[in-house]
Amino acid sequence: MAGKRSAGLLLYRVGGSGVEVLLAHMGGPLWARRDAGAWSVPKGEYVPPEEPQAAARREFEEELGLPPPGGRYLPLGDTRQAGGKTVTVWAVESDLDPALIVPGTFEMPWPRGSGTLRSFPEIDRVEWCTPDVARGRLVAGQRVFLERLADRLEGEARPPE
Repeated sequence: MAGKRSAGLLLYRVGGSGVEVLLAHMGGPLWARRDAGAWSVPKGEYVPPEEPQAAARREFEEELGLPPPGGRYLPLGDTRQAGGKTVTVWAVESDLDPALIVPGTFEMPWPRGSGTLRSFPEIDRVEWCTPDVARGRLVAGQRVFLERLADRLEGEARPPE
């Protein structure tokens, strides 16, 4: 059996202070008091035959409650996280206003062992941050996408030889 797969969109914008990326803080009680390693690229699981980019766009809308941005999607490839899940990400330039998000929800028993099912937001906030700040916030398995984005943007900024 193949491992789990997720796909997501890493939004970026370029301004006077350089590049910023949009990260999502994972929702629910297990992540509520954590910052370092508790942020993610907006993403979610999919099962083939759904195409990864279609899944990334669908999951963006499910998690943030907004349609995925238009524009050129830069493939950042995939990586295998510590838990075995393969994550595929595209970068797309956009200037989303974090105040507009309406996160999707999930249910889980809480408190643990209580048998009480409660609803929580999939993400509890999104925030623009520099790649340096993002490195400390992202789950370790997704940090590679920051380097790949920087490489892609640097490659596009170089004059042709």
